[in-house]
Amino acid sequence: MPLFGELFLSEVLKKPVFDPKGEIIGRVRDAIVVKGDPLPKIAAIVLQHRKQLSLIGWEQVNLFSKRVISTFLNEGEIPSYELNDTDLLAARDILDKQIVDVNGVKIVRANDIKLEGYEGDAVLVAIDVGMRGILRRLGIERGSEGLLKTFNSDIPYNLISWTYMQPLSPQLGSITLTVSRQMVSDLHPADLADIISQVSQKEGAALFENLDIETAAEALSELEPDKQAEMIESIEPEKAADIIEEMNPDDAADVLSDLPTEVAKEILEHIEKEDAEDIQELLHHEEDTAGGLMNNLFLAYPPDITVREAIERFRKDAEEVDPVYYLFVVDALEKLVGVLSLRELILADPDALLADIMETKLRTVTPETDEMVVAELISKYDLVAIPVVDNEGVCVGVITVDDIIDVIMPREGKRKRRKV
Repeated sequence: MPLFGELFLSEVLKKPVFDPKGEIIGRVRDAIVVKGDPLPKIAAIVLQHRKQLSLIGWEQVNLFSKRVISTFLNEGEIPSYELNDTDLLAARDILDKQIVDVNGVKIVRANDIKLEGYEGDAVLVAIDVGMRGILRRLGIERGSEGLLKTFNSDIPYNLISWTYMQPLSPQLGSITLTVSRQMVSDLHPADLADIISQVSQKEGAALFENLDIETAAEALSELEPDKQAEMIESIEPEKAADIIEEMNPDDAADVLSDLPTEVAKEILEHIEKEDAEDIQELLHHEEDTAGGLMNNLFLAYPPDITVREAIERFRKDAEEVDPVYYLFVVDALEKLVGVLSLRELILADPDALLADIMETKLRTVTPETDEMVVAELISKYDLVAIPVVDNEGVCVGVITVDDIIDVIMPREGKRKRRKV
């Protein structure tokens, strides 16, 4: 087995390679990596001698350690090599690339690669993303350790096992830790949005495209406007429509308003008619008004049904509406006549009518109400949501406290909606 002990890639780069006579025939420039079982392995070593590149297959390697690298081949037997985009090269294609650490929800850098011997092969077992990797490549790792010990300190190892890495491809822009779809779905949408925002457009689009529809919709809602448009335009209109359809109409309207008109229209054509109409209705309102903030999906029941009936309806209807803080009570003309919280509904007598337990002293706004006025009302009366009614008292939407947080603490690049 040519590999003795564990080592890091940086410890062999630029090291001399000896032939059977002990003559230096070149220095290690890089290593070709191929798929292995269970881990990727080194298939060949790229040597450089003056300005010429040559290639030694792993089976022709005699010794491979941080101290000595040698081959069974003589200089005249080593084939020349030209760099290309089809080979995966360890140093060129992996070192210094970004890694999306899904477990830590952060972006780190591949500072070095840890190698170990396995059944005669040199396999890639981990990526070093810590300070040690940087110091090692600078050639000062050991000196730094001695200095830090003087101050009773130490440099921790920060390695990510290769078992968490995705399959690699040559000339990749970044490396992403591979996790199950369930693990990705378990991440908070805001964390997913952070990851998508920090990597390259190509890598972000690839990550976004591999999300399931529900997770993609949640993550999209958390992205900045320009990044939302970028992600939606990177996928097929049919899938984009499925994602947009999964979002609340107000969030969907925000995304579509930032897309080129033709792209937005094409997506709307793939969305079910009723959902498309809900979205288009919101596009007529300015972003800084109650109409621009509101969600036109809400739960509203007649006043003459019992609490028991309302709870049964709620169990079915709530799957399509998120979030739900209040039930609105409307008459036959859909005019708002009362409201009750979910707590009040659950604690009420099952046989009581909604008309008997609803709150009739209502705080409402109209679609034209300025967003800051809405924020002041929600703050003043400690509301978690406020209904939006038109000039005839018909309930047309609801604004929730999380919508107001976005007003008080706006994201960068706050949008202004335009009609599609």
